[in-house]
Amino acid sequence: MPFDTRLRFEWQLRTRTLTLGRKTLIMGILNITPDSFSDGGHFYAPEDTRERAVAQALQMLDEGADILDVGGESTRPNATPLSPEEEQARILPVIEAIHRQKPEAVLSVDTFHAATAQRAVEAGAEIVNDVSGHLWDPAMSATCARLGCGAILMHTRGRPQDWRNLPPLSSDKVTPLVLAGLKERVQAAAAAGIPPEKIAIDPGFGFGKYLDENYPLLAHLGQFRQFNLPILVGVSRKGFLGHTLARTATPGVIHVTPSPAQARLHATTAANVAAILAGAHIVRVHDVRPAAEAAAIADRLLTI
Repeated sequence: MPFDTRLRFEWQLRTRTLTLGRKTLIMGILNITPDSFSDGGHFYAPEDTRERAVAQALQMLDEGADILDVGGESTRPNATPLSPEEEQARILPVIEAIHRQKPEAVLSVDTFHAATAQRAVEAGAEIVNDVSGHLWDPAMSATCARLGCGAILMHTRGRPQDWRNLPPLSSDKVTPLVLAGLKERVQAAAAAGIPPEKIAIDPGFGFGKYLDENYPLLAHLGQFRQFNLPILVGVSRKGFLGHTLARTATPGVIHVTPSPAQARLHATTAANVAAILAGAHIVRVHDVRPAAEAAAIADRLLTI
């Protein structure tokens, strides 16, 4: 049976428009943090943060990244909250340097602080990627509307400090919960003045969904087409993939140790392809070249 045709969009950002649906766009992750779950500290060292991070950004662009997503605050479970001022001190010099060296690059800022979003867009970012869907800072929707930037609304269930204590979700409850949450966030963003042509949605894999609770989202990703909005998927190196790999490697063992984040490339590739074939327009990844190559094959299937 042929795959469904992916919806097409002209996603309007701050100063440009991206065509979505003809080809999967690759969003490269650039964490300027000491404590992100996968690459914490790799591109953050106070004495040379800018140089290391910019070098990584240029490499990702060379490998096929269409968007660079720059973040300064970790949202791993039990992460330490950061002030907007410290977040800005980490990311603004990097955004400014990338924008200066590669003004054609499409930059996104990964933040849930409206003040950081404001300064990042002024520094050259085209997109604000908010993991809370504009829930954690009540000024975020109005700020994005005023800035005229692209807005990614992600679903989260609670804050990172809460995730370990959330009640479990049965597989039939996950997708309806996320659909309802995103519907509320999209409506709130529209009411604040963000036009629909500037909005993309993200189901929020791993954000308040524990291990196998993420698979119903991937299996039923096609249901998110009902929003008639671009879909971003971020499964790169996520813990639920590592948990599955560990169980596969040790059949019959109930308590397993997930594979380390850096050992989840092939699992990430498989999940990305599944998401693309189900309708994802953008995949957010740590490993750009493998994602771009996998997306090229998946995209070819969608043309048949």
